[in-house]
Amino acid sequence: MAAKILVVEDEPAIQTLIAINLRRAGHEVMTALDAEAAQRMVNEALPDLILLDWMLPGVSGLELARRLRADGRSRQVPIIMLTARGDERDKVQGLETGADDYITKPFSPRELLARIQAVLRRRAPEATEDAVDMGGLRIDPATHRVTASGQQVSLGPTEFRLLHFLATHPERVHTRSQLLDQVWGDHVFVEERTVDVHIRRLRGALEPSGLDRMIQTVRGSGYRLSVHSE
Repeated sequence: MAAKILVVEDEPAIQTLIAINLRRAGHEVMTALDAEAAQRMVNEALPDLILLDWMLPGVSGLELARRLRADGRSRQVPIIMLTARGDERDKVQGLETGADDYITKPFSPRELLARIQAVLRRRAPEATEDAVDMGGLRIDPATHRVTASGQQVSLGPTEFRLLHFLATHPERVHTRSQLLDQVWGDHVFVEERTVDVHIRRLRGALEPSGLDRMIQTVRGSGYRLSVHSE
């Protein structure tokens, strides 16, 4: 699945080159030339991943990374630092600040895309195109196809995203608020009960296969996807 990636790079030529390659790979790209603009974009809507240049005018990329990690809302957003500083001490400093990976300039577009996919698999598996197989359920984000016990399942786009998110975080309980943020987007304001409506639709679509039981309600908490009986 396409990831929403924020590129924070103050050199226009490099920023453009990165953006072109990310879009060719199917990702949605937002760009910022400095930390202040990047912070405003994050405040409006959380990206799936941030490519963050270390050396920015004004507030440095390192300081922005610290701020993002200190904020509960943006704490979990994956960050890859981009920098010309290749010393081991600098790399350690960047990683200790909270970056998930570190790429030294110059780098090839192929290496950048590989690093992005690796970080997304670890931190945001719902943003990748890897198929998910779980307890007779198969979800293929590349084709938007779902099969349950070998039967084709027809889902609307929201039900698909909801199922895919739950399946990429199996056994974990998610509150309605968390599901709204992750599936609908944290910048979309809808009632929490909207989640219940889509959960019912999802269960209805899976019911003929008997796999609707995998979507479990955890009283007082939220929902989870599990192969184990309640």
